[in-house]
Amino acid sequence: MKISSGTVHTLPADLKKALLASPKARAAWEDITPLARNEWICWTISVKQQATRKDHVKRVVPELIEGMRRPCCWIGCIHRTDKLISPSIQGILDKRPKSK
Repeated sequence: MKISSGTVHTLPADLKKALLASPKARAAWEDITPLARNEWICWTISVKQQATRKDHVKRVVPELIEGMRRPCCWIGCIHRTDKLISPSIQGILDKRPKSK
């Protein structure tokens, strides 16, 4: 079954499986913009631990059903190359510990 992706990120298999298991979540997914879908995907895949990723995938379904259109408290996808990162987001990124 076809399901839409984001603007930068493609829909990962685990998130696709979760969305296809819930007709309501899938309908909500198709109703949001490609940029919003991209942010959900980025929020899901941009974590360091597999346990956190599983939690994010699990949370997407009920949060979409509840009417959330974007992940709560998410700074937005930093992987987009079609726009500059805002100064406020850059400030947040600058405060993060540097990866080794």
